[in-house]
Amino acid sequence: MALSILNNIPSLMAENQLNVTEQGLQKTLFQLSSGSRINSGADDAAGLAIANGLSANIASLQQSVANANDGVGALQVADGALGQVTTLLNRAVTLATESATGTVSSNQRTAIDSEFQQILNEINSIGTSTNFNGASVFTATTTSVFLSDGVTNAPIAVSVGSLSTTQIGTTTLTLGSDSLTSVGDASSGATKALADINSAIAAVAAARGNLGAFMNRLTAAANNMQNEAQNLTTAEDSITSADIASTVANLSKFQILQQTGMSALAQANSSQQAVLKLLQ
Repeated sequence: MALSILNNIPSLMAENQLNVTEQGLQKTLFQLSSGSRINSGADDAAGLAIANGLSANIASLQQSVANANDGVGALQVADGALGQVTTLLNRAVTLATESATGTVSSNQRTAIDSEFQQILNEINSIGTSTNFNGASVFTATTTSVFLSDGVTNAPIAVSVGSLSTTQIGTTTLTLGSDSLTSVGDASSGATKALADINSAIAAVAAARGNLGAFMNRLTAAANNMQNEAQNLTTAEDSITSADIASTVANLSKFQILQQTGMSALAQANSSQQAVLKLLQ
């Protein structure tokens, strides 16, 4: 190569290579500081698109798990309330059986009926006042628990049913019109009330079984979505996470290249001064 004072080609080459080294060092430092292999679209455009899609799927799955757990919570509230109704109905059985015997006086039946009516009032109260997140639990309206993985939607329709002395779940009752002031027969008094109470107990048991089936389904759905979210997180991590061991090795390489590049640039700049010796 001819000597020239117009352009220092070795210096330019060393400077260009030093710029490449600086870019590599900067990218490596970004990866180490963020823990991510992809810090901009320029790093891996296709990988970034895939990772962002997986991230959206994961977010949707995580919220769907929360939705399913909320649904289970609402059903557990309903189940607990129905458990209390069963306790009340068991007491009503005792009262109706006591009132149906001939050894109880009219005044005593009136007192027994007074407690029985309070039991009926409490059952109605439980049906109207039991809430979850501000919404009534016992309603004939179907509630949709929305589940999605971000691509496919799979809502689960949950039906708790009504709760009152006239209807439990889908079973219609005449319990609200019963009285224990007389022994009665199959159509009136304590005898009829006893049959209606037993029907109500069976209806509560059926309703709780229905709730249990919904709870099991929602729990299974939540478990499946948690597993899916875990697997997608693993896939996303394999795309975006930096290989720390490899990145640290690159850091050492670029730091050494930076030092040698600076030295080479200095040598290239000083070698140009050799032209002055020709003028001596």
